[in-house]
Amino acid sequence: MKIHGSTAFVTGANRGLGLAYAKALLDAGARKVYAAARDPSTVTLAGVVPVRLDVGDAARVAAAARECADVDLVINNAGVIGGTPLLADDGEAELRRVLDTNLHGMHGVSRAFAPVLGRNGGGALVNMLSALSWISLPQSGAYSVSKAAAWALTNGLRHELRAQGTLVVAVHAGYIDTDMVKGVEAPKAKPEDIARAVLAGIEAGAPEVLADDTARHVKAGFAATPSIYLG
Repeated sequence: MKIHGSTAFVTGANRGLGLAYAKALLDAGARKVYAAARDPSTVTLAGVVPVRLDVGDAARVAAAARECADVDLVINNAGVIGGTPLLADDGEAELRRVLDTNLHGMHGVSRAFAPVLGRNGGGALVNMLSALSWISLPQSGAYSVSKAAAWALTNGLRHELRAQGTLVVAVHAGYIDTDMVKGVEAPKAKPEDIARAVLAGIEAGAPEVLADDTARHVKAGFAATPSIYLG
């Protein structure tokens, strides 16, 4: 599909990578960009349409799909990060919290908007995953679990939406320079670079976008023994 003239819906679009997606879409000539956030007053980018959305609120997700019935591109960007160890006293509660947004929230938005995309010619569904879909670091246990599950979800959605002509795109990247990982000392990609790479991937019809060097390096290491990632 072409970004120019498209109508896009971006979750978590008030800051960070979501804001970069919204800007990149406008720059590429999208006809309309719905910028979804829990508090739409925090969406300050000129030219977008703010939408109230909590991906964990099924009623609000369904309402957004009804209100934004002209959408042909959905970017599932909203996500949370958790640093609690999996075996900590509150590890189970933390894992459930992270899964609620990163897996179930993505699933809920995808289910609600799939019929919208189908009615509008198929379009594209983009799921923001991570290089941590494939590896787990000491501080990323719950997050890695959620992104690995979201990767499997994305692959399943690709099969189920193929018949209606919807392109399902899995996006993997390493750390991105946003507030979510401001306390992490590691190389970080610019959100603007990630957004541009993803839009290029959509236009190329790519089912997977390895949006930075970290994602490409980790994917290339699939044939290696797991011990190389244990540090």
